[in-house]
Amino acid sequence: MLFWITIIAIAVLSTLALIAPLWRPATDEETGHEDVALYRDQLAEVDRDLARGVLDETEAARTRTEIARRLLSADQAAGKVLGSGPLRLSRGSGAVMMLCTIGGAIAVYFALGAFDSTGPYRDMSRAQRIAAGDAMRADRMPQLEAEIAFGTEIAALGEIPEDYAAMIARLREIVPQNPEQREGWELLALHEARLGNFSAATRAQEQVLRLKGDAVTAADRLGLLDRMVAATNGFVSPEAEQIMLGLLDEDPRSVAARYYAGLLYAQTDRPDMAFQLWRDVLENGDPASIHYSLAESQIEAVAFAAGEEFTLESLTPRGPSADDIAAAAEMSAQDRSQMIAGMIEQLSTRLADEGGPASDWARLIVALSVIEETERAQIIWEEARTAFASQEADLATIAAAAQQAGLIE
Repeated sequence: MLFWITIIAIAVLSTLALIAPLWRPATDEETGHEDVALYRDQLAEVDRDLARGVLDETEAARTRTEIARRLLSADQAAGKVLGSGPLRLSRGSGAVMMLCTIGGAIAVYFALGAFDSTGPYRDMSRAQRIAAGDAMRADRMPQLEAEIAFGTEIAALGEIPEDYAAMIARLREIVPQNPEQREGWELLALHEARLGNFSAATRAQEQVLRLKGDAVTAADRLGLLDRMVAATNGFVSPEAEQIMLGLLDEDPRSVAARYYAGLLYAQTDRPDMAFQLWRDVLENGDPASIHYSLAESQIEAVAFAAGEEFTLESLTPRGPSADDIAAAAEMSAQDRSQMIAGMIEQLSTRLADEGGPASDWARLIVALSVIEETERAQIIWEEARTAFASQEADLATIAAAAQQAGLIE
């Protein structure tokens, strides 16, 4: 209620300020009568100067003639051009202006805004919005229902080459007849996904994970997560969320899992969380990955919804730009070495201050070895090995870089 009292008071006061000149009669200053009074004072001043002997009769007569001419002109202007209009008409116009301004503003708000709690953007505190987002997250439909509700039509076998269609038809026939043969389910999951039949690809990938048991890898689970979200046309179901959370438990820096976490928050009215997660994806992910591209295509929309001033151009580049490379080609060997050293220092400082993906640590190790700073590369390798000790895939990436740099055999 206080909100409405405040905005109505502001609207009334603003409109009153606009119509105030119409509500009162014009003053002498506004009608031009002040010029008439001024010239009359000047005539009186001429008589006083004549009495004091400052002017003689000839000068006084000439001065009176000039002042009288100006006085006549001012009097005509005040009476015919700058006179005050009818007060009743002015006040009526002001009242109509006030009603139209306030009424029009209210009408526009009713059309575009949310007057009460039924509106799509009703007034909510931060705690209420977070609670509403949690409720939306808890009430999501399960995977199978979402596939029916949101899934897209699959490609018909008649629309693909005959030999490929025959192979897919054969796979669909024989794989269910041999449910314990993992290779068949893997092939079926792969080719159903290629056809865009993501629901079938999801079922096949589920069988792959079942048959692998304890040997399931993060890549296997990510493959299932990709197919599940694709099968629902981008909707993150509770089942997909559980896989995503498992990937994050195993690797909190997983770009793919963080993308899907951001997608879930974007779908449950938490653009602030989606923006934070997707910005991290763009700052630390591989630009060649599909999850990076998906985050890149959506982040500006969630930034706007979260009230963040953000553009893709504002991101700090993770490597040399095309201009940097072109400039390097024209440099002398000494200047080029200095530029490379500067880039290495920037990368080293960013990793020390903010951290980064395993690919950046590997890049730094190789770069240091190229400029023959072997001892420093060894220190970076030791730090990275400690930081990624629990992340097998990332550690393998860094170890390969250390081997390339000659730090390990």
